[in-house]
Amino acid sequence: MTSINQSFQELHAPNPDSHKGQNGKLLIIGGSELFHAASKWSLDVASKIVDMVFYSSVPENNELIKEAKQNFWNGIVINRSDVDKYIDEADCVLIGPGMDRSEETEKITNELISNHKNKKVVIDAGALQMVDINLLNSNHIISPHQKEMSLLKEKGLNTSSFSGTILLKGEFDEVIQKNERIKIEGGNPGMTKGGTGDVLAGLVSALYCKNSALNSCIVGSFVNKKAGDRLSEKVGPYFNASDLVEIIPEILWSELGSIA
Repeated sequence: MTSINQSFQELHAPNPDSHKGQNGKLLIIGGSELFHAASKWSLDVASKIVDMVFYSSVPENNELIKEAKQNFWNGIVINRSDVDKYIDEADCVLIGPGMDRSEETEKITNELISNHKNKKVVIDAGALQMVDINLLNSNHIISPHQKEMSLLKEKGLNTSSFSGTILLKGEFDEVIQKNERIKIEGGNPGMTKGGTGDVLAGLVSALYCKNSALNSCIVGSFVNKKAGDRLSEKVGPYFNASDLVEIIPEILWSELGSIA
């Protein structure tokens, strides 16, 4: 059974001689006119972990693209017409934060995982609710909360035969991969606010660029919850997703140091 300490010990560490891009490139496909902030939280936390973050808004929204280009300084905002090129360049793709449950989301999600079967993909939020479970494979991480998990099971998902990795979010998180089930405790009422799941998705995806799916989910979940608990010690439940983004690097670095 994989332990939390083991997952931290196996985590990729940037080589002092490494060059730009060698420590991870992540493509995030997400956002909509209604939920544009969700993908921003994923973008912000991922940019603290990997060398480069690419972002494409879905569905195509010119005003949202313009706003993102003005405000997202830590990555590259790309047009839909260029997405395939950046999928090839990226080590991992996160799809879903801020996406609505629409035919457009369904089409983009399922075309992505069907046309790029060997690509590491994390499927979250709106994309997860519209995914064809028959297209999922061992390169995929899905990150449902309890209601989304029920929906996936109604579609026929069998956790015991699923070849990918599941990060089941809840009062405690559970990482499920084949015969392994790792429980991640922690969290508090402040973590129920909107956006904390988008932070988690961005963190896990960034880690997955250079790590195994199992270790990325375990470390991502543990650090996310630990960050929430650290904030709770200071301000009780009165923090938001942006606060979580800012404290995650401190928690990650502290935990890595404690096992060194």
